[in-house]
Amino acid sequence: MLSTVIADWSHVRTWVFDLDETLYPPSAPLFPQIEARMVDWITSALGVGRGEADRLRAEWWATHGTTLAGLMHDHGVAPEPFLTEVHDIDFSVLTPDPDLRAAIAALPGRKVIFTNGTAPYALDVLRARGLDGLWDAIHGIEHAGHVPKPAPAAFDRVFARDGLTPRAAAMFEDSARNLRVPAERGVTTVHVAPTPAPAPHIHHHTADLTAFLRGILSTG
Repeated sequence: MLSTVIADWSHVRTWVFDLDETLYPPSAPLFPQIEARMVDWITSALGVGRGEADRLRAEWWATHGTTLAGLMHDHGVAPEPFLTEVHDIDFSVLTPDPDLRAAIAALPGRKVIFTNGTAPYALDVLRARGLDGLWDAIHGIEHAGHVPKPAPAAFDRVFARDGLTPRAAAMFEDSARNLRVPAERGVTTVHVAPTPAPAPHIHHHTADLTAFLRGILSTG
């Protein structure tokens, strides 16, 4: 059964946060820019129309975890040029969030980012949100060998790189499917999304990350 905040989070030593649509609202017009650039890239690289490129983009995301993973699997695409191109976007559409910053900063223990984007892209997002300088580590897709969440190998590589103990960690993520493997590893999972997605691997849900973190802090 989903809960909003549990009474005891004292076991958590590492707080793991996804980036896109977790540390900024899903209504922010950031990811649509990335998707449009992906469509442009696919159209140019594969010589297909925009409609087909968008269909492939969505199909690869659903099947492989990211569009890039699908391109690598089906076409042997080198990841770095693609990632550089699609993340060249306007970050000024994001606004600083001092309340979220204060809540994250107050969490006891290590704070880390784990994103299917790159670490440099994550830094750009964090700066635009006023959330830079808070993190003990930022793990991008490059640190997972370009294997994306929700693949088990992505979590195993990043968790090993970080040195975290899963049963002493909590993970905040907007994608419900990306929380299954962490839960299996013993991580406490928090689904951050407007609508709950009840499932055994989702321990908690919130539509308001700042309020949820304040609730955790109030129990300490």
